[in-house]
Amino acid sequence: MEQKIKTIGLLTSGGDAPGMNAAIRAVTRMAAHNDWYVIGIESGYQGLLDKKFIPLNSYNVRGIIQRGGTILLSARCPSFKTQEGLNLAVKNLKEANIDALVVIGGDGTFRGANDLAQLCDIPIVGIPATIDNDIYGTDYTIGYDTCLNTVVEAVDKIRDTASSHNRLFFVEVMGHEAGFVAINSGLACGAEIILVPEQKNQMDKVRSFLAERAKSNKSNLIFVAEGVEGGAMAIADKLKDEFPQVSIRVTVLGHIQRGGSPTSKDRIAASEFGVAAVHALMEGKSGVMVGYENGKIHYEPLKNAVKMHRQVDPDFIKTAESIGTFTPLD
Repeated sequence: MEQKIKTIGLLTSGGDAPGMNAAIRAVTRMAAHNDWYVIGIESGYQGLLDKKFIPLNSYNVRGIIQRGGTILLSARCPSFKTQEGLNLAVKNLKEANIDALVVIGGDGTFRGANDLAQLCDIPIVGIPATIDNDIYGTDYTIGYDTCLNTVVEAVDKIRDTASSHNRLFFVEVMGHEAGFVAINSGLACGAEIILVPEQKNQMDKVRSFLAERAKSNKSNLIFVAEGVEGGAMAIADKLKDEFPQVSIRVTVLGHIQRGGSPTSKDRIAASEFGVAAVHALMEGKSGVMVGYENGKIHYEPLKNAVKMHRQVDPDFIKTAESIGTFTPLD
Protein backbone atom coordinates (compact mmCIF):
# COMPACT_ATOMS: atom_id res chain seq x y z
CA MET A 1 0.00 0.00 0.00
CA GLU A 2 1.49 3.29 -1.11
CA GLN A 3 0.66 6.26 1.04
CA LYS A 4 1.95 9.82 1.00
CA ILE A 5 3.04 10.87 4.46
CA LYS A 6 2.73 14.47 5.57
CA THR A 7 2.30 14.19 9.33
CA ILE A 8 3.82 11.79 11.89
CA GLY A 9 2.36 11.17 15.33
CA LEU A 10 4.96 10.55 18.05
CA LEU A 11 4.44 9.20 21.57
CA THR A 12 6.36 7.70 24.48
CA SER A 13 4.75 5.07 26.64
CA GLY A 14 5.52 2.76 29.55
CA GLY A 15 8.37 3.30 31.98
CA ASP A 16 10.57 6.25 31.13
CA ALA A 17 14.15 5.60 30.06
CA PRO A 18 17.09 7.99 29.67
CA GLY A 19 17.47 8.74 25.97
CA MET A 20 13.78 8.97 25.13
CA ASN A 21 14.17 12.71 24.60
CA ALA A 22 17.11 12.13 22.28
CA ALA A 23 14.89 9.81 20.23
CA ILE A 24 12.08 12.40 20.17
CA ARG A 25 14.59 14.97 18.93
CA ALA A 26 15.96 12.67 16.23
CA VAL A 27 12.53 11.68 14.89
CA THR A 28 11.39 15.30 14.83
CA ARG A 29 14.49 16.64 13.10
CA MET A 30 14.65 13.82 10.58
CA ALA A 31 10.96 14.30 9.77
CA ALA A 32 11.50 18.04 9.32
CA HIS A 33 14.42 17.28 7.02
CA ASN A 34 11.93 15.29 4.93
CA ASP A 35 9.40 18.16 5.04
CA TRP A 36 7.02 16.23 7.28
CA TYR A 37 5.12 17.63 10.25
CA VAL A 38 5.29 15.98 13.65
CA ILE A 39 2.50 15.90 16.23
CA GLY A 40 3.63 14.96 19.72
CA ILE A 41 1.11 12.96 21.72
CA GLU A 42 1.43 13.64 25.44
CA SER A 43 0.97 10.92 28.11
CA GLY A 44 1.26 7.96 25.75
CA TYR A 45 -1.83 6.07 24.66
CA GLN A 46 -3.92 7.91 27.24
CA GLY A 47 -3.03 11.14 25.48
CA LEU A 48 -4.03 9.60 22.16
CA LEU A 49 -7.47 8.87 23.56
CA ASP A 50 -7.71 12.32 25.16
CA LYS A 51 -6.39 14.15 22.07
CA LYS A 52 -3.45 15.68 23.92
CA PHE A 53 -1.66 16.76 20.78
CA ILE A 54 1.18 19.31 20.51
CA PRO A 55 3.24 20.35 17.48
CA LEU A 56 6.90 19.38 17.46
CA ASN A 57 9.54 20.99 15.30
CA SER A 58 13.29 21.46 15.15
CA TYR A 59 13.02 24.57 17.32
CA ASN A 60 11.10 23.16 20.27
CA VAL A 61 13.17 19.97 20.55
CA ARG A 62 16.37 21.95 21.03
CA GLY A 63 18.15 21.42 24.33
CA ILE A 64 16.48 18.12 25.24
CA ILE A 65 19.08 15.57 24.12
CA GLN A 66 20.76 15.66 27.55
CA ARG A 67 17.55 15.43 29.59
CA GLY A 68 16.33 12.24 31.25
CA GLY A 69 12.69 11.18 31.26
CA THR A 70 10.42 12.22 28.40
CA ILE A 71 9.10 15.66 27.51
CA LEU A 72 6.03 13.93 26.04
CA LEU A 73 5.24 12.31 29.40
CA SER A 74 4.02 8.77 29.94
CA ALA A 75 0.98 7.22 31.64
CA ARG A 76 -0.79 3.91 32.08
CA CYS A 77 -3.90 3.47 29.96
CA PRO A 78 -6.02 0.40 30.79
CA SER A 79 -8.81 1.61 28.49
CA PHE A 80 -6.48 1.40 25.48
CA LYS A 81 -6.47 -2.38 25.92
CA THR A 82 -10.24 -2.51 25.21
CA GLN A 83 -11.83 -2.63 21.78
CA GLU A 84 -13.58 0.67 22.50
CA GLY A 85 -10.28 2.30 23.36
CA LEU A 86 -8.57 1.03 20.23
CA ASN A 87 -11.47 2.22 18.07
CA LEU A 88 -11.29 5.68 19.65
CA ALA A 89 -7.53 5.80 19.03
CA VAL A 90 -8.06 5.06 15.32
CA LYS A 91 -10.75 7.74 15.14
CA ASN A 92 -8.54 10.36 16.80
CA LEU A 93 -5.60 9.59 14.52
CA LYS A 94 -7.78 10.07 11.45
CA GLU A 95 -9.32 13.29 12.74
CA ALA A 96 -5.85 14.70 13.46
CA ASN A 97 -4.73 13.81 9.91
CA ILE A 98 -1.86 11.73 11.27
CA ASP A 99 -0.47 9.64 8.42
CA ALA A 100 2.03 7.54 10.41
CA LEU A 101 2.83 6.79 14.03
CA VAL A 102 6.15 6.32 15.84
CA VAL A 103 5.99 4.84 19.33
CA ILE A 104 8.89 4.84 21.80
CA GLY A 105 8.82 2.37 24.69
CA GLY A 106 9.06 -1.24 25.75
CA ASP A 107 7.08 -4.45 25.62
CA GLY A 108 3.73 -2.99 26.72
CA THR A 109 4.10 -0.10 24.30
CA PHE A 110 4.68 -2.47 21.41
CA ARG A 111 1.73 -4.64 22.39
CA GLY A 112 -0.47 -1.60 22.10
CA ALA A 113 1.12 -0.59 18.80
CA ASN A 114 0.69 -4.09 17.40
CA ASP A 115 -2.99 -4.14 18.39
CA LEU A 116 -3.49 -0.71 16.86
CA ALA A 117 -1.79 -1.79 13.64
CA GLN A 118 -4.45 -4.47 13.15
CA LEU A 119 -7.19 -1.82 13.05
CA CYS A 120 -5.77 1.19 11.26
CA ASP A 121 -4.23 1.58 7.83
CA ILE A 122 -1.43 3.96 8.76
CA PRO A 123 2.17 2.71 9.10
CA ILE A 124 3.46 2.24 12.67
CA VAL A 125 7.11 1.99 13.69
CA GLY A 126 8.49 1.26 17.16
CA ILE A 127 11.67 2.45 18.89
CA PRO A 128 12.80 0.27 21.84
CA ALA A 129 13.39 2.24 25.05
CA THR A 130 13.57 0.35 28.34
CA ILE A 131 16.31 0.07 30.94
CA ASP A 132 15.69 -3.70 31.15
CA ASN A 133 17.22 -4.32 27.68
CA ASP A 134 14.90 -7.30 27.26
CA ILE A 135 13.10 -6.56 23.98
CA TYR A 136 13.32 -9.34 21.42
CA GLY A 137 14.71 -8.30 18.04
CA THR A 138 17.35 -5.85 19.20
CA ASP A 139 20.69 -6.22 20.95
CA TYR A 140 20.20 -2.93 22.75
CA THR A 141 17.43 -0.72 24.08
CA ILE A 142 17.59 2.99 24.87
CA GLY A 143 18.29 3.70 28.53
CA TYR A 144 20.14 0.52 29.40
CA ASP A 145 23.66 1.95 29.48
CA THR A 146 22.61 4.91 31.64
CA CYS A 147 20.88 2.53 34.03
CA LEU A 148 24.02 0.40 34.39
CA ASN A 149 26.15 3.45 35.11
CA THR A 150 23.65 4.70 37.69
CA VAL A 151 23.71 1.34 39.47
CA VAL A 152 27.50 1.16 39.45
CA GLU A 153 27.84 4.66 40.87
CA ALA A 154 25.35 3.95 43.65
CA VAL A 155 26.80 0.57 44.57
CA ASP A 156 30.37 1.87 44.69
CA LYS A 157 29.15 4.13 47.51
CA ILE A 158 27.29 1.29 49.21
CA ARG A 159 30.48 -0.77 49.14
CA ASP A 160 32.25 1.88 51.25
CA THR A 161 29.74 1.32 54.04
CA ALA A 162 29.77 -2.46 53.55
CA SER A 163 33.55 -2.52 53.90
CA SER A 164 33.60 -0.21 56.91
CA HIS A 165 31.18 -2.42 58.85
CA ASN A 166 31.96 -5.85 57.35
CA ARG A 167 28.39 -6.20 56.20
CA LEU A 168 26.67 -8.29 53.56
CA PHE A 169 24.55 -6.10 51.30
CA PHE A 170 21.71 -7.37 49.14
CA VAL A 171 21.26 -4.90 46.30
CA GLU A 172 18.01 -5.12 44.36
CA VAL A 173 17.99 -3.84 40.79
CA MET A 174 15.25 -3.75 38.18
CA GLY A 175 14.40 -6.77 36.05
CA HIS A 176 11.13 -8.68 36.53
CA GLU A 177 11.64 -11.23 33.78
CA ALA A 178 15.20 -10.72 32.55
CA GLY A 179 18.48 -10.27 34.38
CA PHE A 180 20.42 -7.98 32.05
CA VAL A 181 20.68 -5.16 34.59
CA ALA A 182 21.56 -7.51 37.43
CA ILE A 183 24.18 -9.60 35.62
CA ASN A 184 26.00 -6.69 34.00
CA SER A 185 25.92 -4.23 36.88
CA GLY A 186 26.76 -7.04 39.29
CA LEU A 187 29.72 -8.01 37.15
CA ALA A 188 30.87 -4.39 36.96
CA CYS A 189 30.60 -4.00 40.74
CA GLY A 190 32.33 -7.25 41.61
CA ALA A 191 29.31 -8.88 43.25
CA GLU A 192 29.89 -12.28 44.82
CA ILE A 193 26.45 -13.58 43.86
CA ILE A 194 24.08 -12.44 41.11
CA LEU A 195 20.52 -13.74 41.11
CA VAL A 196 18.67 -13.47 37.81
CA PRO A 197 15.18 -14.63 36.72
CA GLU A 198 16.70 -16.89 34.06
CA GLN A 199 18.03 -19.21 36.78
CA LYS A 200 15.81 -21.25 39.13
CA ASN A 201 16.25 -22.92 42.54
CA GLN A 202 19.07 -20.66 43.65
CA MET A 203 18.44 -20.38 47.40
CA ASP A 204 20.23 -23.57 48.45
CA LYS A 205 23.37 -22.45 46.69
CA VAL A 206 23.08 -18.99 48.25
CA ARG A 207 22.88 -20.65 51.66
CA SER A 208 25.97 -22.72 50.86
CA PHE A 209 27.81 -19.60 49.84
CA LEU A 210 26.88 -17.81 53.06
CA ALA A 211 27.88 -20.78 55.18
CA GLU A 212 31.32 -20.94 53.61
CA ARG A 213 32.19 -17.39 52.62
CA ALA A 214 30.47 -15.31 55.31
CA LYS A 215 32.64 -16.94 57.98
CA SER A 216 35.41 -14.64 56.87
CA ASN A 217 33.38 -11.69 58.17
CA LYS A 218 34.28 -9.70 55.06
CA SER A 219 31.98 -7.35 53.21
CA ASN A 220 30.08 -8.91 50.33
CA LEU A 221 27.64 -7.79 47.67
CA ILE A 222 24.75 -9.91 46.40
CA PHE A 223 22.83 -8.56 43.42
CA VAL A 224 19.19 -9.54 43.04
CA ALA A 225 16.94 -8.84 40.05
CA GLU A 226 13.56 -7.73 41.41
CA GLY A 227 11.79 -10.70 39.79
CA VAL A 228 13.75 -13.31 41.78
CA GLU A 229 12.19 -14.96 44.85
CA GLY A 230 10.06 -11.95 45.72
CA GLY A 231 13.01 -9.55 45.62
CA ALA A 232 15.99 -8.76 47.84
CA MET A 233 14.02 -7.95 50.97
CA ALA A 234 12.16 -11.28 50.91
CA ILE A 235 15.40 -13.20 50.35
CA ALA A 236 17.22 -11.36 53.12
CA ASP A 237 14.36 -11.95 55.57
CA LYS A 238 14.59 -15.68 54.92
CA LEU A 239 18.32 -15.71 55.60
CA LYS A 240 18.63 -13.44 58.62
CA ASP A 241 17.29 -16.07 61.03
CA GLU A 242 19.42 -18.80 59.47
CA PHE A 243 22.62 -16.77 59.62
CA PRO A 244 22.36 -14.53 62.70
CA GLN A 245 26.15 -14.11 62.75
CA VAL A 246 26.02 -12.26 59.41
CA SER A 247 25.25 -8.55 59.38
CA ILE A 248 22.79 -8.33 56.50
CA ARG A 249 21.49 -5.11 54.95
CA VAL A 250 19.23 -4.52 51.94
CA THR A 251 19.28 -1.66 49.46
CA VAL A 252 16.53 -1.40 46.84
CA LEU A 253 17.71 1.05 44.20
CA GLY A 254 14.22 1.43 42.72
CA HIS A 255 13.36 4.27 40.35
CA ILE A 256 16.75 5.95 40.66
CA GLN A 257 17.75 3.50 37.91
CA ARG A 258 15.41 5.15 35.44
CA GLY A 259 16.51 8.72 35.97
CA GLY A 260 19.44 10.92 35.10
CA SER A 261 21.04 12.42 32.06
CA PRO A 262 21.57 9.77 29.35
CA THR A 263 25.08 8.57 28.62
CA SER A 264 26.69 9.26 25.25
CA LYS A 265 25.92 5.67 24.23
CA ASP A 266 22.21 6.14 24.88
CA ARG A 267 22.14 9.51 23.13
CA ILE A 268 23.81 8.03 20.05
CA ALA A 269 21.62 4.91 19.98
CA ALA A 270 18.47 7.01 20.41
CA SER A 271 19.56 9.32 17.60
CA GLU A 272 20.28 6.41 15.27
CA PHE A 273 16.98 4.73 16.12
CA GLY A 274 15.04 7.97 15.56
CA VAL A 275 16.56 8.51 12.14
CA ALA A 276 16.05 4.85 11.23
CA ALA A 277 12.38 5.03 12.24
CA VAL A 278 11.77 7.86 9.79
CA HIS A 279 13.76 6.03 7.11
CA ALA A 280 11.51 3.01 7.68
CA LEU A 281 8.45 5.16 6.96
CA MET A 282 10.11 6.65 3.89
CA GLU A 283 10.72 3.12 2.62
CA GLY A 284 7.11 2.11 3.15
CA LYS A 285 7.74 -0.16 6.14
CA SER A 286 5.07 -0.67 8.79
CA GLY A 287 4.54 -2.84 11.85
CA VAL A 288 8.26 -2.96 12.56
CA MET A 289 10.58 -2.04 15.42
CA VAL A 290 13.96 -0.41 14.90
CA GLY A 291 16.86 -2.08 16.66
CA TYR A 292 20.47 -3.16 16.56
CA GLU A 293 21.62 -6.53 15.29
CA ASN A 294 25.38 -7.08 15.53
CA GLY A 295 25.91 -3.34 15.71
CA LYS A 296 23.86 -2.55 12.60
CA ILE A 297 20.37 -1.06 12.26
CA HIS A 298 17.82 -3.83 12.02
CA TYR A 299 14.04 -3.91 11.54
CA GLU A 300 12.10 -6.54 13.50
CA PRO A 301 8.36 -7.19 13.03
CA LEU A 302 6.44 -5.79 16.00
CA LYS A 303 4.54 -9.04 16.33
CA ASN A 304 7.84 -10.84 17.05
CA ALA A 305 8.92 -8.24 19.58
CA VAL A 306 5.62 -8.79 21.37
CA LYS A 307 5.38 -12.58 21.19
CA MET A 308 8.99 -13.45 21.97
CA HIS A 309 11.14 -12.61 24.98
CA ARG A 310 14.85 -11.88 25.21
CA GLN A 311 16.85 -13.29 28.12
CA VAL A 312 20.44 -13.27 29.30
CA ASP A 313 22.67 -15.67 27.38
CA PRO A 314 23.59 -18.61 29.66
CA ASP A 315 27.16 -18.44 28.32
CA PHE A 316 27.47 -14.89 29.62
CA ILE A 317 26.32 -16.02 33.07
CA LYS A 318 29.11 -18.60 32.97
CA THR A 319 31.56 -15.88 31.91
CA ALA A 320 30.61 -13.84 34.96
CA GLU A 321 31.20 -16.87 37.16
CA SER A 322 34.54 -17.75 35.59
CA ILE A 323 36.17 -14.41 36.38
CA GLY A 324 35.27 -14.36 40.02
CA THR A 325 31.59 -13.55 40.32
CA PHE A 326 29.83 -16.49 41.92
CA THR A 327 26.54 -17.05 40.08
CA PRO A 328 24.44 -20.03 41.22
CA LEU A 329 23.60 -22.23 38.26
CA ASP A 330 21.08 -25.06 37.92
